[in-house]
Amino acid sequence: MSRARADEEEYWHSSKFRAFTFDDEDDELSQLKESKRAVNSLRDIVDDDDDDLERVSWSGEPVGSISWSIRETASGSTSSLEGRDSSLQKGSSSYAALPKQVSSYSLSSLFKGRNKLPSFQSLSDALSDTGVKNYAPELRRPKAEYKDYSSDWSPKDTVRRMQRGKVCSLERFRSLQDKLVLLDEAVAGHDGNVITAVLIFLKRTLRREILFRELEVRQVALCHLMHFLRETGEQKLLLDLLRFLDRTEEVALSQYREHLNIQDVEKRREFLKGCIGLPFSAEDTSHIQDHYTLLERQIIIEANDRHLEMAGQSEIFRKYPRKASILNMPLVTTLFYSCFYHYTEAEGTFSSPTNLKKTFKIPDKQYVLTALAARAKLRAWDDVDALLTTKNWLGYTKKKAPIGFHRVVEMLQRNNAPVQVLQEYVRLVEDVETRLNLATKYKCHDVVIETYRDLKDRIQLTAYKCKVERGSAEEEKINSILNN
Repeated sequence: MSRARADEEEYWHSSKFRAFTFDDEDDELSQLKESKRAVNSLRDIVDDDDDDLERVSWSGEPVGSISWSIRETASGSTSSLEGRDSSLQKGSSSYAALPKQVSSYSLSSLFKGRNKLPSFQSLSDALSDTGVKNYAPELRRPKAEYKDYSSDWSPKDTVRRMQRGKVCSLERFRSLQDKLVLLDEAVAGHDGNVITAVLIFLKRTLRREILFRELEVRQVALCHLMHFLRETGEQKLLLDLLRFLDRTEEVALSQYREHLNIQDVEKRREFLKGCIGLPFSAEDTSHIQDHYTLLERQIIIEANDRHLEMAGQSEIFRKYPRKASILNMPLVTTLFYSCFYHYTEAEGTFSSPTNLKKTFKIPDKQYVLTALAARAKLRAWDDVDALLTTKNWLGYTKKKAPIGFHRVVEMLQRNNAPVQVLQEYVRLVEDVETRLNLATKYKCHDVVIETYRDLKDRIQLTAYKCKVERGSAEEEKINSILNN
């Protein structure tokens, strides 16, 4: 009985059939590993054999010879490639075809008569091969990064993100109501860059009539758009906007500014002539008329002076050659030029300073200041004296300076006027302290001595005696005053 039981157990243990278990796949994997270990152990046994023994293949050729190695290499490569192709065809639905594996035989294995067992290349190794494109799917970015391109932002959130410098697409705001809400949120944010960006979007996506109508009730956005159009030079759109708003004077001023882009003098003159009829205010119309008249005068003066300079017929042009053209210069510069080169001309000529003063209604203070600077630069002291001398109805003459004699003294000193000329005008300074400061600064000793004498200040007069040269006429004058 016990023997029968033992035979039965031996039968079942020796049978190749087994009951179903969930670990079948694990058993197969373990069997594969055991087979691999067995093969490796056999290889170690073979390697431990005597190397002197000559091994012969089934074909009768010595194992390890070159012909045997070449044949084995070719057959091994063919079999491995066929196996690899069949496995790749099965997985072609998931991955692209991987490159074919090259021979796994090393040079040492060729001459030692043994080859490495075919090894399966892992997917990561195959994808890292040189020249192979990466077909693995890109890892997904965090969802927070995709929110920058999300179309779910409200107008308020969009404006906030734009203020922080985030990338936001405005194309999702398609209806007029959404666009206006976006504009209102931008204005409420008080960020000029965001307001301008939204206005550029509206300018591109709305008709002009609709855009102008909505901006008419949004003055902040309107001012931003007008400034943007001026900066970018979109003059036509700016004029259309001003006409829609019925701002006729601003339309005229915008057209008048276009003369700055005209380089040709004759074309600019004709353009200014056409601007006179634009709907300016009364004051602006007068300025436009003066601008046109001034440019017309400058053209005449420039042509005449260029001819005189080239012919060498005028001494002043030979002594002081012109450094620049008078064209397109301001009125004050033109007056200085006229006082410098044409000071003695009669009033009837276009280049006469008095003609310019009368035509353009230049104030006396501005005229004296400009003429004084021009004549002092030429060191024409007689002209300076005549400029500051006035005559009353009884025929008496008197020195008068609308700009103040202290400014006259400073201007003459900058042009290296002699002390005798300076003293004459320092004496005319009414404020005593200012007069003493100027006289001391510019070494007008006679003025200092006379002022202390009039003040009867012997202490200051005695102290000032130490500042003049010993034995000079100024010292003798001080001694004479102190002795009397």
